[in-house]
Amino acid sequence: MSLGLVTAAYIVAAVLFIFALAGLSKQETAKQGCYAGVAGMAVALFATVFSEQSSGFFWIIIAMAAGAAIGIYKAKKVEMTEMPELIALLHSFVGLAAVLVGFNSFINPGDVPSEMHTIHLVEVFLGIFIGAVTFTGSIVAFGKLNGKISSAPLQLPAKHKLNALALGVSFVLMLVFVAADGSWLALIVMTLIALAFGWHLVASIGGADMPVVVSMLNSYSGWAAAAAGFMLSNDLLIVTGALVGSSGAILSYIMCKAMNRSFLSVIAGGFGSDGAASSGGSEEVGEYREVQAADVAAMLKDAQSVIITPGYGMAVAQAQYPVAEITDLLRKAGKEVRFGIHPVAGRLPGHMNVLLAEAKVPYDIVLEMDEINDDFADTDVVLVIGANDTVNPAAQTDPGSPIAGMPVLEVWKAKEVVVFKRSMNTGYAGVQNPLFFNENSVMCFGDAKAKVDEILAELKK
Repeated sequence: MSLGLVTAAYIVAAVLFIFALAGLSKQETAKQGCYAGVAGMAVALFATVFSEQSSGFFWIIIAMAAGAAIGIYKAKKVEMTEMPELIALLHSFVGLAAVLVGFNSFINPGDVPSEMHTIHLVEVFLGIFIGAVTFTGSIVAFGKLNGKISSAPLQLPAKHKLNALALGVSFVLMLVFVAADGSWLALIVMTLIALAFGWHLVASIGGADMPVVVSMLNSYSGWAAAAAGFMLSNDLLIVTGALVGSSGAILSYIMCKAMNRSFLSVIAGGFGSDGAASSGGSEEVGEYREVQAADVAAMLKDAQSVIITPGYGMAVAQAQYPVAEITDLLRKAGKEVRFGIHPVAGRLPGHMNVLLAEAKVPYDIVLEMDEINDDFADTDVVLVIGANDTVNPAAQTDPGSPIAGMPVLEVWKAKEVVVFKRSMNTGYAGVQNPLFFNENSVMCFGDAKAKVDEILAELKK
């Protein structure tokens, strides 16, 4: 393909990527967004592979076939509960690719005009730095999400000063790198610092804030891709990276507002729990009451208004399908049933929305926290299925709690609250929930899907 055709194809691909982001912003158009993204990537790959500048066609096809086979295998095998860590792992691949492209571009810069030589060196340095931070930060996020690394925040002495020192030393090394017309020593030292910096940046963040971290790493991976685009002089990679980077940053900002966190502190790392003990620790703070599935079914039969607040536990148990059946039964009986979704329910932005859409729950009864929080006081029964930190009143009542200040679903204001849990263990943030011991709260212990199936059977009688 000629350069003109390649440029035209890149423009078409960029437009399709924009349509993809627009489609993914709403549940109703998410599928169309995915199709637009796939089409855009197909156009981009075709134009790149068959452009006049491409070489090594045989090896490119082998690499694409291997990558496609692995991607299809993982897509079919991965469960929705494993999606957050898979995304974190994919972000690490983008970061590693940027590092490798940076070193390759430094070793073999190609036909770089003399007046652009200094700019090229800066592109190489920044590309490797961003890629290395993204790589190790994403690895830590992957480990925290799948339990291989503790969700507790890493507490090194003067951690913020260490982060500032890493940035300062890296900046000095960039000046040395450019002044020396490309110094291997400066480049390698910076890479090691960036790898350690990315590791510490994410390790310092507590488990309750990991959904925001995944979103922020998505932004980092976009900027890493854009940096690789500059080094490869690929306009589409620059545009695509900028789209991913900016959209990830915007999503992180929205989520930070939802969690009452500072956006700048996300970038600095360690903005979540400091691990300090508080009155909202892991110990039980009262007596709880236990009920069985038949009792919950009776409560639902008597109720006129029901709100369901799902969390990661529902995803693990795969309980969304019987929950959708219960919703359908209750609505057919003339009862008002809605879902309240916290912005960080689960471990990935939009996690609960995808699960409910998968179970065919109508979009119009799935409401965000801000839309439904004022309605809990007028609700007969709230079902808390696998949620913990997102419904914890300690966020409002305990200034010493690690989740203090985080907006939560105010489920405790309802007439009756049923909490589905396997045990009285704390949530991902490691904080006990006073909701469990309220006079209007009862506990339904066991596997969420098994219990919801029992309730469904009772309702069908």
